[in-house]
Amino acid sequence: MNTMLSDLQRRDLNHVWHPCSQMKDYEDFPPIVIKNGKGIYLTDENGKQYMDAVSSWWVNLFGHANERISTALAEQALQLEHVIFANFTHEPAVLLAEKLVEHTPDGLEKVFFADSGSAAIEIALKMSFQYHQQKNKPNKKRFLALTDAYHGETLGALSVGGVGLYNEVFQPLLLDTVRAQGPDCFRCPFNENPESCSAPCLSFVEEKLKVHHEEIAAIIIEPLIQAAAGMKMYPPTYVKQLKALCEQYDVHLIADEVAVGFGRTGTMFACEQAKITPDFMCLSKGLTGGYLPLSVVLTTDDVYEAFYDDYETMKAFLHSHSYTGNPLACRVALEVLKIFEDDNYIEAIGLKSAYMREIATEVFEDHPYVGEYRQVGMVGAIELVKDKVTKEPFPSSDRVGYHIYKIALENGLLLRPLGNVLYFMPPYVITKEEMEKMISITNEAIQQYFETAEVMVVE
Repeated sequence: MNTMLSDLQRRDLNHVWHPCSQMKDYEDFPPIVIKNGKGIYLTDENGKQYMDAVSSWWVNLFGHANERISTALAEQALQLEHVIFANFTHEPAVLLAEKLVEHTPDGLEKVFFADSGSAAIEIALKMSFQYHQQKNKPNKKRFLALTDAYHGETLGALSVGGVGLYNEVFQPLLLDTVRAQGPDCFRCPFNENPESCSAPCLSFVEEKLKVHHEEIAAIIIEPLIQAAAGMKMYPPTYVKQLKALCEQYDVHLIADEVAVGFGRTGTMFACEQAKITPDFMCLSKGLTGGYLPLSVVLTTDDVYEAFYDDYETMKAFLHSHSYTGNPLACRVALEVLKIFEDDNYIEAIGLKSAYMREIATEVFEDHPYVGEYRQVGMVGAIELVKDKVTKEPFPSSDRVGYHIYKIALENGLLLRPLGNVLYFMPPYVITKEEMEKMISITNEAIQQYFETAEVMVVE
């Protein structure tokens, strides 16, 4: 183990088990101790700054230690920190529910609170299943999900996930999910252009629905971006046509907007671009601007009414969390939505995303190991390939993205790679100059890696 550890690093490694990590890696690359943050920057215990290009796992919208959000949190903490949410309520939860209904697609009228994205997915799956049972459709016990999907780490969420890295070892514990080939615009089997295609890949879903629709309760998707799969992006027409298929086959549509909600795709919610209203919308991450754990599931009056009955019928939805509707988290989330409204951030995101696309495309499009630079809204992705012509990926064992990530950290930039994909999902307060710096450091890190790595240059 590295003997040059700080006191906090040593104590951390004595007791802390970090997420999404092989802890043996920490012997050579110990955890960086962050002391404070401001705006898009994090500062470690030695005073070194890191530009947070991934919004600390996609949660931070308006910068670290945002004064408005911090003030709202402090004020709420002096009034009410928490109260049981069964048979009790409070103003922050009521106001937040009203605001969410106002901002989400028409028809989503009811809000169920939880505490994480995975929990929101579990709730939507359970609601859909119970709805069909209470509508005398007892055969609807399964869910349809896409390949390369990611919906969280709890068992139900893992069941509808399609990234083997996360769920393969747990297969004996998981639900029997119907799996359909998802969209892959970079390696499109139909050789279509995503900007003009009519989503022929949706035929893979339709084939599954024709066979299994009588036993499927819901289809779950990440609209526009399959995030953990490597920021795989696809056009709104896919979502629009999928909603029509759901209606045709009497299947619910669950929109997992945990990662893509709150402006990430350029509109407040990704479903807006497809002009559809899902039966369930799951939200978390940016909901509190990176401050506190909170998630919600929004659904329709039709779903709600299937549970609304006399107690003796036992139709109530009994899912609960101790911190359901936490006042601190609700007050912070309310402030996040007010910032969107007061500062017209959706327009600002449009302008900044256009600039980020322009400079990133110019830097990366001709790089011999960049198969594609793609972007939706303020989410940009660099797909690294071994062969630019054939799009052959680097073997996962090479850990190309991980090595570039370490180089970028040395240069003051936090990237969190997804296999061979490097991506940008910065807080919206990033400036043009900071975007230029972010892209420049990334390019330098890529160049440095390939200059030193033992790889065969493809002529």
